[in-house]
Amino acid sequence: MQLTDASGRKINYLRLSVTDRCNMRCRYCMPVTGVEKLPQNKILSYEQLFFAASCAVAEGIQKIRVTGGEPLVRKGILDFLSHLSTLPGLKQLALTTNGVLLAEMGPALKRAGVQRINISLDSLHPEVFTKITRRNELSRVLAGIATAERLDIPVKINMVVMRGINDSELVAFADLTRHKNYSVRFIEYMPANKEKGWQKLVVPGSEILERISASHDYMPIEKISLSGPAREYRITGAKGTIGLITALSGHFCDDCNRLRITASGKVKGCLFSDVDTDISALLRAGEPTPVRMALRALVGRKSVRHELTETVAGHKIFAMAGIGG
Repeated sequence: MQLTDASGRKINYLRLSVTDRCNMRCRYCMPVTGVEKLPQNKILSYEQLFFAASCAVAEGIQKIRVTGGEPLVRKGILDFLSHLSTLPGLKQLALTTNGVLLAEMGPALKRAGVQRINISLDSLHPEVFTKITRRNELSRVLAGIATAERLDIPVKINMVVMRGINDSELVAFADLTRHKNYSVRFIEYMPANKEKGWQKLVVPGSEILERISASHDYMPIEKISLSGPAREYRITGAKGTIGLITALSGHFCDDCNRLRITASGKVKGCLFSDVDTDISALLRAGEPTPVRMALRALVGRKSVRHELTETVAGHKIFAMAGIGG
């Protein structure tokens, strides 16, 4: 089975959110206050989430990335991941985390079958990190990265670049790849909550590369199978790689291979689309055929591209934690 949309794109990657809760409050993800949490009875059970995943894999999904919110704050996550890793037909199980709980949970995550980990890290300076995340947890995140490395779990570090806040650290982040086999990905700021004056925060990918090239030579490298949207490069002689996710300045929509299922059972074909399909009732009913039909129908309606630019964002305001990034 293969999921293919109207544009001929092969959809083989599912981002599956297990919670909207988070132990950080990053400024680009949610406001300081005012985020309404999902009622507990609206959050899918692990059985329903697994059922959604099994239907998606039966339709051709080969990679699942478990997200949140922060997935590691949900009780029972290790058993769920272990169950998910045994799903026939699933080729890759990955996890996105802010890293706060990674040092203590890393060994159990590897035993559960997690093959790759993405870690959000937006600054190497404690005061800047705290300003961005509104939490003083940098030391725990760095310990989590070290734990994943020690366990030989491939690590991607995601840095959301914001002008005047952390863009002075671009070369320092690129340097992380010189002696470590990390993949550091620079992500253009995306205005999920339409922070006032957000346009001034955007550092285009072309500028990011230009600033890194002042210190390092690099070469583009080919994407690996089931990879995400980043354009990847390797600094000369480096063990790891750097990547650019240019959602605003250089749309990668032509190569989009993703679906998203939220913790409440809504399916989205695009992070910044205001259109979704609520399959929670179908998941609770437990019949696979209607769920698989709903997934196929949504893929058939998947938009050609989003409408974000470096200056215009027409979407409705949302908290990134509620969708899974």
